[in-house]
Amino acid sequence: MKKHKSDMPGRFKIYELAALILFPAVCALLALSAGRFSVPVTDIIYSVLNKLSPGFETGEQTEIVLWTMRFPRILMAMLVGAGLSAAGCIFQSLFSNPLATPDTLGVASGSSFGAALALLLGGNLIAVEGSALFFGLSAMALTWLSARGGGRDKVSIVLAGIVISSLFSALVSFVKFAADTESELPSITYWLMGSLSSAGYNTLALGAPLIIAGLAVLFMLRWRLNTLPLTDDEAASMGINIKALRITCIVCASAITAASVSMCGPVGWVGLLVPHICRMKFGSSHVCLLPASIFIGAGFMVLVDTAARTVSPSEIPVSILTAMLGAPFFIALMRRDRGWTI
Repeated sequence: MKKHKSDMPGRFKIYELAALILFPAVCALLALSAGRFSVPVTDIIYSVLNKLSPGFETGEQTEIVLWTMRFPRILMAMLVGAGLSAAGCIFQSLFSNPLATPDTLGVASGSSFGAALALLLGGNLIAVEGSALFFGLSAMALTWLSARGGGRDKVSIVLAGIVISSLFSALVSFVKFAADTESELPSITYWLMGSLSSAGYNTLALGAPLIIAGLAVLFMLRWRLNTLPLTDDEAASMGINIKALRITCIVCASAITAASVSMCGPVGWVGLLVPHICRMKFGSSHVCLLPASIFIGAGFMVLVDTAARTVSPSEIPVSILTAMLGAPFFIALMRRDRGWTI
């Protein structure tokens, strides 16, 4: 990217922090209102007040649309957007590579195989999510075990991740080949496109705790994350156990990715696009970069999902929209900037 602000730890200005907090909240309000059944903002406010203190009537249909259909979907979009953005931010710094993504270690491919396998075997929604989560974390473990040497240097981890990702991608293709073309293949193909249409409180109960826990750990470590690109000797001179920090970051980012993919399928570009946008505005210090990625990623995903379910009569998979937004953005960046920095 272009020259950034100082990499030394900094702080948000008051208006920047307020804008970051308000952005996902405004996006959520818009998402609650928009849809085939439009809900006025006043009705949303009355419905929220009714939850806090009964007495504000909004109608049974409005209550069902807001709290049974849209609210869990918005929560999922926020968690997935925040999680993938944070994971992308971590991987880009960890591997000193602006093109590193949350599926660098093969986690997304592993989760995709787990979900495809469960769909092939006729599993219900919880089985699909649980299988995707299990195989996503298994892919991370296989990548770690396959990496060369006890130190697991960054290059060997990336190479192992490419191999494991290719392996699980081949297994996904095999599952699609074995699936019945009339009943099973369409559902597998649609899930692999990424969609939040299955959002519900039961779905959130399995994936949300892992995303929240991973984000909490990374947020608490944000003061140390600026040391990720350093060599072992440089980090040791600062009194930081860089290997332990890298392992923690890899586990958290991979678990977040696996949980996100298990809930809604693979969603590309979010973990690549949002951290770059935040880096352009807030610089490379993770003290500001990581929280900004979390807030902007949450709002961005809510907006994309709202567009996915409202711009056409049939819902558009979110990964299609994120690719349509992300590709032109990166082309513009490459034409404007001569180099990329982390």
